[in-house]
Amino acid sequence: MLFMTVAEYIANQLFNHGVRYVFGIPGGPSIPYLEAFRTAGIEFILTSNEASAGIMADVTARLTGIPGVCHATFGPGATNIATGVGGALLDRSPVIVFTSEMNDFMVNRTTQMNINHQKLFEPITKATFRMNADNVAEVMESAIRLCQDSYPGPIHIGLPSDISGIEIDAISVPGLVLENRYYRNDIQKVISLLEKSHRPLMAVGLTAARLDIQTELLAFLDSCRMPVVITPMAKGLIPEDHPCYAGVLFHSLSDYLEDIYEKTDLVIGIGYDPVEYNYESWIPDVPLVHFDIIETDMPAARSIVQYTGPADEWFSILKNLNTGSLIFEQAVIKGIRDEMNSVFNGFTNHFGPAAALKVLQDELPEDAILTADVGSHLHLIGQFWQTHGKGKIIMTNGWSGMGFGIPAALATQINNPEATVVCVTGDGGFLMMAGEMVTAKRYNLPVIVVVFSDGELNLIKVKQSWKNLPPYGTMLYHDDLFGADIFLGIKVLRADSNEKMRKVIIEALSVNEPVIINAVIDPEDYKWLIVRR
Repeated sequence: MLFMTVAEYIANQLFNHGVRYVFGIPGGPSIPYLEAFRTAGIEFILTSNEASAGIMADVTARLTGIPGVCHATFGPGATNIATGVGGALLDRSPVIVFTSEMNDFMVNRTTQMNINHQKLFEPITKATFRMNADNVAEVMESAIRLCQDSYPGPIHIGLPSDISGIEIDAISVPGLVLENRYYRNDIQKVISLLEKSHRPLMAVGLTAARLDIQTELLAFLDSCRMPVVITPMAKGLIPEDHPCYAGVLFHSLSDYLEDIYEKTDLVIGIGYDPVEYNYESWIPDVPLVHFDIIETDMPAARSIVQYTGPADEWFSILKNLNTGSLIFEQAVIKGIRDEMNSVFNGFTNHFGPAAALKVLQDELPEDAILTADVGSHLHLIGQFWQTHGKGKIIMTNGWSGMGFGIPAALATQINNPEATVVCVTGDGGFLMMAGEMVTAKRYNLPVIVVVFSDGELNLIKVKQSWKNLPPYGTMLYHDDLFGADIFLGIKVLRADSNEKMRKVIIEALSVNEPVIINAVIDPEDYKWLIVRR
């Protein structure tokens, strides 16, 4: 028999499964766990806000394939971290979130900071557990396995405040047995639809990106050409200059893609997760074949066939397309892309978001990693940012929570210390997570945070204009957002023209420390470039 304390066992199990960071803000009951993490070789990253801890765990999981881990204390700590945990659920990231809970004697009594954490986390996690001295090994085994099972997502573990020092037998026990899924795929119906199609359209999504099927996808498209549209979180899976690449759904100028939809006779979904953008919001009245690793809910009023299985089976079945009868109009696809880019470039002769993004694209190395916050600017980034097959864009779309960009950038830099990491955020998103700039400084993370400063919640303002309403409740501040060249000890570089933007980006790249670029933009571009829906 091998005895460890509960805290030691948890830390050792996490380390043995590859976890090297835990993100969060501790409370009093957290102290034994922090010491156990330190002893095991896991660094506890102190954040300024618990929501950031959840986001950083989410992004760490995306980048490493290892469960991200975050921690918060009772009550308000738990409710704060829930925002980041919800992101892990709808953006499909394997995360384990620990929260301190009242001990058994106090858990059902009226006392300070006490709420039912299991009820809080139940709707935003795949499962929630309350640990005790008898189930520690079972809960840890179950959580580590379940958070990574498809679809991946967050698992909550409540830690009663008085169990950290209890000694337990450290021999692992079997955890939760996962359901053995069986799917009744109608392969003949799938094949029939494929064989009849002359103008198929492929839609590639989040699951495909998470499974990293780029090699298989590009090999298939080399032998079977068809137009391809992608969802925002699949950005980078297919190069933007690929002859089959048409564009990104829902984001800027995506209405131009309707010329392709109108000609198709079959939509083929490849790892398409409707959490980003429901099929019925865009596909024409044609049959749909949906390939994924789990079944998903679909609109009942359409001709839809789902095939559920591993990705290698998808491409094997797709060989039933009659390549000799397919009509592929590369010139049409290129014409749409060229027209969209021409419109975008037409807005770069003054200092708005299009110009700022173009200068940023020109000056950053091709392998830079960009994190994008939620807001009007995200619509432009999703459609027009070039990944060059080397870079990476990290965003939230299933959850779409403002404030994502800065903590995502910090987690990216921690896990990729040699990379050039840049966050693009609006001033609204920046204000939500401004305290994390201190986190960047504390851990010497040389992230570049580009703030598109227009003084308003522009996406809400644009949507108000679609309803012929005046802007209301969207003004963030008057004058300059920063009003100084230092913010929380971090250098602020101001840009209000293309030339100044280029200059400050070069300067930011030359220093090995966090930098804020205050890009004071004209937001008028947005009302022309964002697609109404």
